[in-house]
Amino acid sequence: MSIPAHSVCTAIRDDIVSGVYERGSRLTEELLARRYGVSRVPVREALRTLEAEGFVVTRRHAGAQVAEPGAREAVDVLETRLLLEPLCAARAAQRRTEAHLKVLRGLVRLGQERARRGQEEDLRSLGGWFHETLVQASASETLTSLLTLLRQKIAWMYVVESPARPQESWAEHGAIVDALARGDAERARALTAQHADRARRAHRLRGPGPYPPRRPPGRDPEEAPAW
Repeated sequence: MSIPAHSVCTAIRDDIVSGVYERGSRLTEELLARRYGVSRVPVREALRTLEAEGFVVTRRHAGAQVAEPGAREAVDVLETRLLLEPLCAARAAQRRTEAHLKVLRGLVRLGQERARRGQEEDLRSLGGWFHETLVQASASETLTSLLTLLRQKIAWMYVVESPARPQESWAEHGAIVDALARGDAERARALTAQHADRARRAHRLRGPGPYPPRRPPGRDPEEAPAW
């Protein structure tokens, strides 16, 4: 069975982001093809895509290896997301559907309930789903693609600490949803900018050492930081 290059690309990217491949480690086509059970052709295409995205670098006489982003690049990635998230919220205020609002309101209710109970792990997942739904509500393929890539890069470069005041964070989520419901693009933009700026303080650059133990397989959007 032929496995498309984009599936191989996704698998390699996920393993880079989660720390399976450490920064600076070599990525040989032969070993990658064996690991993912494919030929070297889709691996070669995947590495080209990952190089264009900034996850991989190719050096003469050394071949492909995992990139080693510096502090300046990490700051640029985080600040770019800080600029795009408010734009995404403004678009969502203009383009959201009732289905989007229903999901967002449900997530806010659950988030506020879990915050009162101090259920931190649930809050991480709910926060990721909230912001993922907000991006979908923008109905913008461009913003979706850019924010997805930025989310993955931030997860790779940063550790995100839990909010010190989770109830306040979820109150901010609720205010953003209220602005979306009213179709108030400027208020949605301003509230999201304030929320994202406060959340930036919870981001800490990853050190050069190994990553903490991986979580069991499953969807965990907060591992790819969401505010």
